[in-house]
Amino acid sequence: MNITVIGLGLLGGSTALALKERLPACRLVGVDTSDQHAAQALTLGIADKILPLRAAVRQAEVVILAVPVNTILNLLPDVMSQIDTRAVVVDLGSTKEQICQVADTHPRRNRFVAAHPIAGTERSGPIAAFSDLLPGKQMIICDKEQSDIDALEQVEHLFRNKLRMKISYMESAAHDRHIAYVSHLSHVSSFALSNAVLAREKDEQSIFEMAGSGFSSTVRLAKSNPAMWAPIFMQNAQNVHQSLSAYIDQLQQFKTWLEEQNEAGMYEWMENANAIKTILSGIQTSEQNKS
Repeated sequence: MNITVIGLGLLGGSTALALKERLPACRLVGVDTSDQHAAQALTLGIADKILPLRAAVRQAEVVILAVPVNTILNLLPDVMSQIDTRAVVVDLGSTKEQICQVADTHPRRNRFVAAHPIAGTERSGPIAAFSDLLPGKQMIICDKEQSDIDALEQVEHLFRNKLRMKISYMESAAHDRHIAYVSHLSHVSSFALSNAVLAREKDEQSIFEMAGSGFSSTVRLAKSNPAMWAPIFMQNAQNVHQSLSAYIDQLQQFKTWLEEQNEAGMYEWMENANAIKTILSGIQTSEQNKS
C-alpha cells in the first residue's frame, strides 16, 4: 500500500511510524515544507521517501493530512483534486466543522474521511514522533455518511485494525462544541496560568525551585506549539468563547468566595468538582471492558 503523509511532525510522524511498524508492506512517502523536518524524517525512518506535494499525492492510495488546521483548509481542495479516483484522503485535525464544510463543496467529497485522533504531547517536530502515540487511543470520525463506504472502511482498517484505536462517530459541529471543553479550554487555561505566573514572578529561579508536580502538570500544555494551536482556537472560536465564558464564571465565583471568606462555599465547590473522578474512572473502566 502506498501511503502519503503530509506533515511530518509529532502527529504525522507518529502515525507514519506506527503504520510502518504494523503494516510492513506499506511504502510511506512524506511531504513537508521544512527541509530540516524532511531530512529528519528520512533519518528517523518516518518516511521511505520525500516528494513534492502533487507527486506524492498522485501515487498514493491513502493520503493523511497531519498539518495545522488552517493549512488543511488551504490544501484539502488541491489534494482531493489530485488523488486517484479510488484513493482516500483523511485529515487528523483537531477541529472538524470548517474542514468538513470545505470538503463538502468538492466534487470528490466522497473520497474524504474527517478524523480526529485524541492523542498528542506538548512536543513538536519529527524528533518528537514515536510509534506508540496512537495505538489504544480514541479516534473520532465525523460526518461519516458523506464518505464512500469503501473509503470509510479503509480508514477504519488502518486505524482500528492496524493501530488498535477505538473509533467513535460524531457530527462535525457537535465534535467542535464538545472538544472546546475537554481539549481546547485545557490549553487556554494552561497558557493563561503560565503567563500569569511569568508576569507576576520576575525571578525565574524562584519559580523553578518552588514549582511542584501540580504546577508542572497544569502548565505542561503551555509548551504546545503556537503555530498549531492559534489556528485551532480561531477555527473553533465560537465554541472556545462559550467554554471560556463558563470557565471564567467558575473562577469569578471562587474569587467572590475568597473576598467573602466563604469557606463553606469553596468547600462545596471543590467537593462538587471531585465528581469528575467518578466520571473519568467510569469511562476508563468501560473502555477496558470493551478492549
